[in-house]
Amino acid sequence: QVQLVESGGGSVQAGGSLRLSCAASGRTFSPYVMGWFRQAPGKEREFVAAISWSSGRTYYTDSVKDRFAIARDNAKNMGDLQMNSLKPEDTAVYYCAIREGDEVYVTEEHYDYWGQGTHVTISS
Repeated sequence: QVQLVESGGGSVQAGGSLRLSCAASGRTFSPYVMGWFRQAPGKEREFVAAISWSSGRTYYTDSVKDRFAIARDNAKNMGDLQMNSLKPEDTAVYYCAIREGDEVYVTEEHYDYWGQGTHVTISS
């Protein structure tokens, strides 16, 4: 089993920044992909960003490109999501997830392990 724990959520005003972290522990495998998803109130969970652990290639949904940056720390088995220029529409519960393999998918059914989520609230 793999355990994922997110941290770094909180409340900021529009235009501010937050950095989310995801720590992975337990069974390890390689290669794998770490993804971030979010679920806003009353909406379905959606893909935000992903990173291939082996190649470092990154992928973003259009609404966060140029504002968010996903990164990995191989030594610490952690991933970060740096979120800048935050908007009220970024308000959501953010989840990190891992899938075994090297292909990046943007739909949640392809991810095997999930964290509990961390709340992000952006006020206008």
